[in-house]
Amino acid sequence: MKELLNSCVGRKMLVAVSGQFMVLFIIVHVLGNSTIFFGGLNAYAEKLHSLPLLVWKTRIFMSIILAVHVFFSIQITLENWKSKPANYAVTKNLRSTFASRTMIWTGALIGTFLVFHLLHFTFQIINPSFAASANMDALGTPDVTLMVISGLQHFVSSFIYIAAMIALALHLFHGIQSSFQTLGLNSERTMSFITKTGSVAAIILFLGYIAIPVIILLGLLKG
Repeated sequence: MKELLNSCVGRKMLVAVSGQFMVLFIIVHVLGNSTIFFGGLNAYAEKLHSLPLLVWKTRIFMSIILAVHVFFSIQITLENWKSKPANYAVTKNLRSTFASRTMIWTGALIGTFLVFHLLHFTFQIINPSFAASANMDALGTPDVTLMVISGLQHFVSSFIYIAAMIALALHLFHGIQSSFQTLGLNSERTMSFITKTGSVAAIILFLGYIAIPVIILLGLLKG
């Protein structure tokens, strides 16, 4: 383990593996969120509430994964900045993409948004009058749907969510294909397919996440 942590390749592998775990979580999360379109968000939230051990194990595991990803991503980025001469950086930019050059910044925006998101919908500190724990639906379960719709009816809140999802999409555009490359799961024959698949996945996840605030802002989804 010590050799893995001290090796640049080892640290990159940890970033890649932790990133892939987070992509899986992002996929599951958007699928759960999408139940709001079918009137099932409250039932979905209540089901999770009935499984506290699973929820807390997932939270602890994902917190560790996030910490590993953030710590080593920052460490690798700082090492790269320190080791690259200015003229090399200019040459590199000619071959890199905007998504790859802004990974550290889109990551920072996503991290900042995560704090806001947790305060908004998990801990229900922001906009507490519409907190799910303070309002019950017709079945007597916490009204998560009301909380989400009330929270995203305001343009500022929806703008924050949409802006964060743009950052997420950019992060995934480069991150997905980069993680496969780091783990050696690509070849000259498969690299194009992996890159295109990663881009498509990033777009689908982006559309899946912004669909909720956009439809709420348009007044097509009401509590």
